[in-house]
Amino acid sequence: FTIDPADAKDFDDALSFRKLENGNYEVGVHIADVTHYVRPGSLVDEEARSRGTSVYLVDRTVPMLPEKLCNKVCSLRPNEEKLTFSAVFELTPLGRIVAQWFGKTVIYSDQRFAYEEAQAIIEAGPKAVHEGVSEDIKEPVLILNNLASKLRKKRFASGAISFDRPEMKVEVDEKGKPVNVYQKISKEANWLIEEFMLLANRRVAETIGADEINPTKRKRTPKTFVYRVHDNPDPEKIGKLSQFIKRFGLNLKISSNSKTTHKHINALLDDCQGRPCQTLVETLTIRSMAKAVYSSDNIGHYGLAFPYYTHFTSPIRRYRDMMVH
Repeated sequence: FTIDPADAKDFDDALSFRKLENGNYEVGVHIADVTHYVRPGSLVDEEARSRGTSVYLVDRTVPMLPEKLCNKVCSLRPNEEKLTFSAVFELTPLGRIVAQWFGKTVIYSDQRFAYEEAQAIIEAGPKAVHEGVSEDIKEPVLILNNLASKLRKKRFASGAISFDRPEMKVEVDEKGKPVNVYQKISKEANWLIEEFMLLANRRVAETIGADEINPTKRKRTPKTFVYRVHDNPDPEKIGKLSQFIKRFGLNLKISSNSKTTHKHINALLDDCQGRPCQTLVETLTIRSMAKAVYSSDNIGHYGLAFPYYTHFTSPIRRYRDMMVH
């Protein structure tokens, strides 16, 4: 099944779920196999490279790829067989990875959820009945949500920074005139998808950099690869942030150890929740961080606390993901 915004048309990713006889779960992260259709050096490839990404405006999308590809041929629409590039994991009930597999696949999506629909299933729990949703799909949504919460907890325990800010959305009428502005707040359904996309991105990057992870293997020349990297925060910027927020009665401990700085930043973000200064402090904290960039020189991702990270899960809308594929 897929979980996307209600107005989405280009479905990059789908999840599959299966209970195993040993009590573990098989979770598949299936990504549209765009590069099966867009070959290097073709006219479509050259145009996609020049655009770099799809651009999402208030009332329209300027796509990176032709509409027939991004909304139809490649989009993982329900009840249609689609070509995908998959990362399949065997997970214990506690969220520990015991096996993984990467490869080309064909999938058939049984259900297309909007985030709100998946969230309703999560909030209602296992006993609720949802029209148009079978037990075969409802139970996997609940189990995957439980696994995602465990993965999320582990990620923050390892040093990830919690930048979870609401997104502003604008509604327009048929003439393009704004008629409403509201906050789009992330909930469990959003985090469910986020965690499994992060898992796939991380494990793909680790697999490419496997020689560095496993020193017992015979060394070879590392593959050139597109990593998504995020450097440690600049101590000077962190110092200025610490001084500025004192006027709001907030405190940010300064540490020379970047591995403990994340704890102090998360504590600050927790402390400012619900205060009038929350948006300002969150914005300034983000600006005090280094910017995440793409590089073939892997330095890890500080904000996510991952030593290896890439972008693998959105090839319909990002050219970098196509390069990774």
